[in-house]
Amino acid sequence: MSPSPALPRPPSDSEVCSLVNALAQAIDRHTRQVADRFGLTPAQAVALRELPEPRTLRELAQRMHCEASNATFVADRLEAMDLLERRPHPTDRRAKLLHLTPEGAKLRKDVVRQLGVDSPIGRLTRDEQDTLRELLARATD
Repeated sequence: MSPSPALPRPPSDSEVCSLVNALAQAIDRHTRQVADRFGLTPAQAVALRELPEPRTLRELAQRMHCEASNATFVADRLEAMDLLERRPHPTDRRAKLLHLTPEGAKLRKDVVRQLGVDSPIGRLTRDEQDTLRELLARATD
């Protein structure tokens, strides 16, 4: 009787963490390359990506996974470039909403399009991307 084939061993936490880190670095390199093409910093490119609709600075910081002061700095630079403007929040008089200007909206569209070209995530099928998103969401909740 021949021995049964060995089952593949599950990856260790260390292996998974290493792969997640490698993916994050690949995404960061890709974001930097795209940002450079548009004369932006990586943080500015990420902010544009995260502004498909008006958001408060707090919401932008959460979506960028950074401190509010960093998001404020990025928003200030985008505003100085006439890509973004602050408007009063319709229901919270203490808050401002970040709105892209027409030029900012056009640039956002171009940046998002380029972020999708040769993206490390783009190497995956749509089903694989959905599975990865679900797994990462569960792991980060």
